[in-house]
Amino acid sequence: MKKILYIVLDGLGDGKYPCKELDNRTPLEAASTPTMDTLAKEGQTGVMYTVGKGIAPESDIAVISILGYDAMKYYTGRGPLEALAAGIKISDGDLAFRANFATRGSGRAIKDRRVGRNLSTEEAAQLCKEINKKVKLTSAPSTFQLKNTLEYRAVLVIRGVKKKLSGYVTNTDPAYTKHGLLGVARETGSFENIVEYCTPTKDCPDTGAAYRSALLVNEFTLKSCEVLDQSEINKERIKKGFLPANLVLLRDAGDHLPKLPAMKSKFKKNFGCFVEMPTEEGIALLTGMKIVPLPPPTQDLEKDYTLRSEMTIKHMKKYDGLYIHIKGPDVPGHDGDALKKKTVIETIDQYYLAPLINHIDLDKTIVAITADHSTPCKLKSHSDDPVPLLICGGGIKPDNTKSFSEKVCSTGKIGKILGVQLLPLLVKYANK
Repeated sequence: MKKILYIVLDGLGDGKYPCKELDNRTPLEAASTPTMDTLAKEGQTGVMYTVGKGIAPESDIAVISILGYDAMKYYTGRGPLEALAAGIKISDGDLAFRANFATRGSGRAIKDRRVGRNLSTEEAAQLCKEINKKVKLTSAPSTFQLKNTLEYRAVLVIRGVKKKLSGYVTNTDPAYTKHGLLGVARETGSFENIVEYCTPTKDCPDTGAAYRSALLVNEFTLKSCEVLDQSEINKERIKKGFLPANLVLLRDAGDHLPKLPAMKSKFKKNFGCFVEMPTEEGIALLTGMKIVPLPPPTQDLEKDYTLRSEMTIKHMKKYDGLYIHIKGPDVPGHDGDALKKKTVIETIDQYYLAPLINHIDLDKTIVAITADHSTPCKLKSHSDDPVPLLICGGGIKPDNTKSFSEKVCSTGKIGKILGVQLLPLLVKYANK
């Protein structure tokens, strides 16, 4: 039996959107990645549609898919996953959302969906405390809990009193839409950047519950803005020249947790995982993967990736496989910063992958490197482009790949696969 090292670099690909500032190359093409290039030469490559062709997935449905689960069958919304990771109990009929603290301009206009990316976790915790204390929802009998997770991110759970609520409601965050319960990213520039009103979706099975839910969401949005406008936290931020966190944007509602078969029973493997974001943590908890605690990412990338490399080496011996999810490339992709994304990719290659690959026995390890979705800098959002994929080690015969990039991988022997196919393939190789 061989070990499985399954490495997912969040938002790694830029697909068909090269960057002018990189001589019309993608950040991955332009980056110096000797470790990934060597692995590509020694193994096989291909490309992967993580959820399906034509779908620009959010991370949650993408991760569910690349862990071997049919998202169309199991997915119930991102909100319940993040609530679970935040330690909030979710019962069937509770309404859970992923939330962002954001900056509101005049009226419903949105200045910044992430408060300039400099809202501290401590500030967010205080803002949540104020909203929980001061906001009372009266449009339907209910209670609610807003809890911050990391930096500007948070989770909102609304509980109906006596009557259940429904996840079949629209987002207030205009950057994401819904296909059924699936969250799908919109391309930048394809939507009006204003706070949207929450309404029942066209396919809602219980219109009464969805109507109550939408009323409560719109009431929460309005009343939380009033509290945030008066917050001393925001007054201090404005004095310092920072954007105020005067809006809570909501997306990806769900009214119950998905029931995912345990990874161990599905694949007969004992998996551990390294995850950095609440979404991945919630999925890990539901699939029974053992979460290896990590300190949150810092601004010191070299230190962060060196530590993660050391921890991967340390914990590999404890599990049949490790799922490693590294957020790094996704953030500069959303910010449209191609040079920063290139630097992040190079830093991962040098400080995470190089020492890790130098330490392990590739004959006894199946290594896969891929992404959960593409986040092209040109779009500043997720796209429906397939992601690059390499698999090596364990006696896998190399194809003719010479390097690791979106374009080169599209010519590899693996060809085009779907996300649900990848982990079963890795398990198959490991069992040979």
